[in-house]
Amino acid sequence: MKWARRLVWRAGLAVLGLLLLYFGWIFSHVLWWNFFNPSSSSFMQDRLETLQEKNPKAKLRHQWVPYDKISLNLKRAVVAAEDANFMEHAGFDWEAIQRAYEKNIRKGRVVAGGSTISQQLAKNMFLTPKRSTIRKLEEAMITLIIETVMSKQRIFEIYLNIIEWGNGVFGCEAASQHYFRTSAARLDAWEAARLAAMVPNPRYYDRHRNTRYLNRKTNLILGRMPSAVVP
Repeated sequence: MKWARRLVWRAGLAVLGLLLLYFGWIFSHVLWWNFFNPSSSSFMQDRLETLQEKNPKAKLRHQWVPYDKISLNLKRAVVAAEDANFMEHAGFDWEAIQRAYEKNIRKGRVVAGGSTISQQLAKNMFLTPKRSTIRKLEEAMITLIIETVMSKQRIFEIYLNIIEWGNGVFGCEAASQHYFRTSAARLDAWEAARLAAMVPNPRYYDRHRNTRYLNRKTNLILGRMPSAVVP
């Protein structure tokens, strides 16, 4: 029995060591991105691989733009749509999570997530679109690291520059050019609200750009934008 307990103890230490290495690797990347812009993300790499299975020459549309070159309209629209309490929470909006849980229970399926901008950034940068309990735990740990190491402005800047906004379209500059033939700096209020409304399902809305639901959501976001607090 002693050798069995010793084996379990060693296995536990090995797993702990691997976890420390993994999250240390993530911490180092987050720290680096405080000073240097990430050129890609896990979601971008995953999407590019999928596109290149059909077309080996496929490329993503993506162009980094500094925070001060992004329209205030878009900043307010995304916060209003995705995370109204972004400036107040430390990575997790427990009230939003509770509301999403209750809504999913009523519907009998997952229709709402309650994820904050920080959680979405953690998922996009390091994880995959697949859902599992282990992945949610990883996301939570990465979110804590991001909120500890980065300012709210830096979190939001990276988020706006790397999230998916269409089929192979990533970041607000590529999205602005793709949908409105303008720069992220020149987006008006309606255009910004439209882009924010697309965030939860961008590839679908890339193909269906004028649905009733998208129109209603755009107008709802427009109404919320004046009260949105951004970094």
